Amino acid sequence: MEGVGADAGSAVAPFAKWRDEFSRTFQYYLDRSTPNPVHRWLGTLAVAAIYVLRVYYVQGFYIVSYGLGIYILNLLIGFLSPKVDPELEALDGASLPTRGSDEFKPFIRRLPEFKFWYSITKAFCVAFLMTFFSIFDVPVFWPILLCYWIVLFVLTMKRQILHMIKYKYIPFSIGKQRYTGKKPATSSGGSD
Repeated sequence: MEGVGADAGSAVAPFAKWRDEFSRTFQYYLDRSTPNPVHRWLGTLAVAAIYVLRVYYVQGFYIVSYGLGIYILNLLIGFLSPKVDPELEALDGASLPTRGSDEFKPFIRRLPEFKFWYSITKAFCVAFLMTFFSIFDVPVFWPILLCYWIVLFVLTMKRQILHMIKYKYIPFSIGKQRYTGKKPATSSGGSD
């Protein structure tokens, strides 16, 4: 009896070893891509273009594209929202600074940029794989889905922008503010 269990365990061991090695290698390259946001987003744009070409080529899978669009909209809301909701914070007595003398609180996203990128890229890859299975090709009239998604996008963004205006926060930063030294005074006394 022990011989049978030992054979099953030895068959699983190479797979577990390969999985751990693959996971380590994948994490290594993921960590190396972290400081290069432009390259990461260009890669995601390429993956998205491949997905769009696939959907265009097969003329189907519109319901998968609609689900992908809803998921990306959900991720976008998380990316644009603060980690601590000012509406709930106002009830606790703490709030965002509204005057220049208030304490500065940096904007911290509910969904950080790296996780936002990783989730979108993973979503496009999963949606691309779904286009190879006919069970996901549900026949729908795609213009209705597109119109509904646009209405949903506009209403959601309107609500988010009004929230930003109400609590006076901007989810984007242009970068670290640079300070310049004093400008040299020009001499007004010229030579005659």
